Amino acid sequence: MLVSMKQILDRANAANYAVLAPDIFSEIDARAFIEAAEDMNAPLILGVAYPTTNDLSFLGRITVMLAQQSRVPIAINLDHGADIVQVAEAVRGGFTSVMIDCSMLAYEENVARVKEVVDMVHPLGISVEAEIGHVGSGEDYEAGKGLTDPEEALRFIKETGIDACAVSIGTAHGAYKGTPHLDFERLEKIKAMTQFPLVLHGSSGTGEENIRRACRSGINKVNVCNDLLKAAYTKISGTELVGNQVYDFWPIIADTLRDSVKQQIDITGSTDKAWNVTGPGLPRGAVTMKE
Repeated sequence: MLVSMKQILDRANAANYAVLAPDIFSEIDARAFIEAAEDMNAPLILGVAYPTTNDLSFLGRITVMLAQQSRVPIAINLDHGADIVQVAEAVRGGFTSVMIDCSMLAYEENVARVKEVVDMVHPLGISVEAEIGHVGSGEDYEAGKGLTDPEEALRFIKETGIDACAVSIGTAHGAYKGTPHLDFERLEKIKAMTQFPLVLHGSSGTGEENIRRACRSGINKVNVCNDLLKAAYTKISGTELVGNQVYDFWPIIADTLRDSVKQQIDITGSTDKAWNVTGPGLPRGAVTMKE
């Protein structure tokens, strides 16, 4: 069932749980992640970052078809869209949500660019995520850097009209160089002031208990990528494929990604949170090739 991110996150915000948002690169991982969501009876948000594909609209259309066949709610979100051109391409590809990330800009410019996107896509029923504060890279991780100011977050939400707000509370994108330190007191204050759907970027490597606590404390969307790729890489690099077993390459990756996402869904608390569940779901079958 293809839905907007707003439909998913409004429910998550009201019931105080989070929904997983894994990034995808192809039909293979998109299909594996949707199958995981169906197994867990959970809603899911599939993220696509602009630089990860040569044709955003094409990947979007494939993913839309998969989501439409699913028996659980699936949203498709542009992850870290840099400008209105990238947003427009996502819209053409059938994305139901977009993130416009101008968090490195001055506050006023961030608001202006985000509001431009909101005004463009809201009439189309497409939801918008934006970021206040800035979640940096794990490679140069520095605790306490770029954290979100709670009062500024409230102002940002009101002035932009967004549907989900990404906040910086001490996580970082990619693998950490150092130990993550999450400011839960800050998160709880942001939630208390805004009562709004909040997004956590940079969950990979943050630790299961930290993520569980963040979800209990007000996070409603958990972005993940690095941990999933690492699990698949570790599995395939540690598996010796003999003879025709080499044709199991892609099924092994898909199985590993599916299992990893099911574990992550459990951590967010979105198991059995799907609604309007009907139909058989995404068609499944063994992928075989013996040529």
